[in-house]
Amino acid sequence: MLLADDQELVRSGFRLILQVQPDIEVIAEVGDGLACVETARRLRPDVCLVDIRMPKLDGLEVTRALAGPGVVDPLRVVVVTTFDQDDYVYGALQGGACGFLLKDAGPGLLVEAVRAAARGDALVSPSVTVRLLERLATPVAQETVCPATALTERELEVVGLVAQGCTNQEICAKLHLSLGTVKTHLGNIQAKLGMRNRVEIAAWAWRNGHRTQP
Repeated sequence: MLLADDQELVRSGFRLILQVQPDIEVIAEVGDGLACVETARRLRPDVCLVDIRMPKLDGLEVTRALAGPGVVDPLRVVVVTTFDQDDYVYGALQGGACGFLLKDAGPGLLVEAVRAAARGDALVSPSVTVRLLERLATPVAQETVCPATALTERELEVVGLVAQGCTNQEICAKLHLSLGTVKTHLGNIQAKLGMRNRVEIAAWAWRNGHRTQP
């Protein structure tokens, strides 16, 4: 994975937390957004951990460049910030990020966010998840995606669990499905709804009343 933060002390702290994990390897560190984009495109890391506020290019610009709409082969980007501000969250996720963490979220959540991104899952800090989905669930004037009738009963079950923040493994356990089957369902759901990631699927579920009760 790649670490991008303009503060060397922060990068060192993240590296110390992550490199002791047996399944995570930090292959590069950079201190500005432009270097992040160039290094990520060259090395193609499984996950890019990107700070919001960096010189040359900020984290939102980096996210759009590496994972945004129109990127042919997008990378997995997890955005990290000290700023719990809605505009950062929405901008990051709309730009293609698959995770959003506050720097005070704790080592355990940091590690899980990286692992989730590597698996193709998404993780958002619990402190912003509900507010995020409530805002994304605000009714829109014109729904542009296909109706729920286009989804099968099983796909709707998967959608409901995604809306509750379940990982692929948790969906497997709850629905007694294999990981491959869950991934197939998610791929079909994204294609039918025109969504780019599971966060957008969750927002669609909240907006359309297809949220499984926890």
